[in-house]
Amino acid sequence: MTAARRAVALLVLASAGAGAVPFTPAADSEVVEKLPGATDPALRAVDSLRRQLAARADDAALRIEIARRYFDLAMAQGDPRYVGYASAAIAPLESSGSAVPRYWLIRGLIQQYAHDFDGALASLAKASQLSPASPDPIAWRAAIHMVQANYPQAESECRRLTPFAHLLMARGCSAYVQAATGQLRQAYEGLQILALSEGVDPGLMLWVRTRLGEMATRLQRWDEAENHYERALAIGITDQFLLGAFADFLLLRGRPAEVLELLQGWERSDVLLLRLALAGRATRDPRTDGWVRQLRDRFQAAARRGDRLHEQEAARFALDIEGDAPAAVQLAASNYTKQKEPRDAEILLRAALAAKQPKAAEPALQWLRSSGFEDPRLAKLAEQLK
Repeated sequence: MTAARRAVALLVLASAGAGAVPFTPAADSEVVEKLPGATDPALRAVDSLRRQLAARADDAALRIEIARRYFDLAMAQGDPRYVGYASAAIAPLESSGSAVPRYWLIRGLIQQYAHDFDGALASLAKASQLSPASPDPIAWRAAIHMVQANYPQAESECRRLTPFAHLLMARGCSAYVQAATGQLRQAYEGLQILALSEGVDPGLMLWVRTRLGEMATRLQRWDEAENHYERALAIGITDQFLLGAFADFLLLRGRPAEVLELLQGWERSDVLLLRLALAGRATRDPRTDGWVRQLRDRFQAAARRGDRLHEQEAARFALDIEGDAPAAVQLAASNYTKQKEPRDAEILLRAALAAKQPKAAEPALQWLRSSGFEDPRLAKLAEQLK
């Protein structure tokens, strides 16, 4: 994965990939479950590096490279076990990696995945201190500020990117902030022009097209949104955030059968399994009951562990699958104390409305008022909650 691809994974974020507490092997040599992606070239490559590590246990650079590759796999495939493997790979460097910027970077990525945002910001700041010209820590700090709705801080980080990153990355970062703060149309149109750039890293272009799809959806430019998502898929990079965003678009447009086709074989990702269950229920697919049972078991197991990484998806499951609005409100309100992205606000608004608990939605309503965020669906929910 190139530096540009890694830096723009920024905007996939922890909330897109979290589904369970990452499993951490006790030792580098421990044999873990054979995963569905065992034939994936990226997984074969990291397995080869692990075999090298068995003979070079003191190789810090190798450990960091393994951790980074596992983290990238987790973000692409939505399997939190890879984050556990990444954490295990760098664990021995806690005392010796203090002067290595890439150690602090991967440490920060693992922390943000676990929603330890304060710890992640501190680690990423250390990475930037040690390597001021690296765009990755800056981009990830912008992403964390976005997920917490700290827009001035996010924009500050986007401006810091300009000397060190591709123009499309820096401007795209700023456009993402603008689109969340009352400048949706300008951000969309400006980013569309920049997307015509030639020779752009495929991972960066995938991120741009995905965000353009989201912006066009909010503008209700349906054909343009679908075109952006299709062009992102055509790039050929596995990315569960893109799949989830396009699946939500198709569900919104009343096309659940296409969701089943899009997400075929993605049951291992809680984020995408939820979309499969929603689409299956809409189409009366015979596999739906099995998907629902899997989700219920996973969310119940996470609750017993005290795992809060899943709360946004669990709230949507409670509301849209189980029909339990009070439980959905509780989950969505708890989730909103940590994450304040638009989809976090949306599930809180919907759950509060369904449960007839308008006061529970006040944090999301306040965010809508203060940010200037533009989305007709959220505006309608806010009006109904009055």
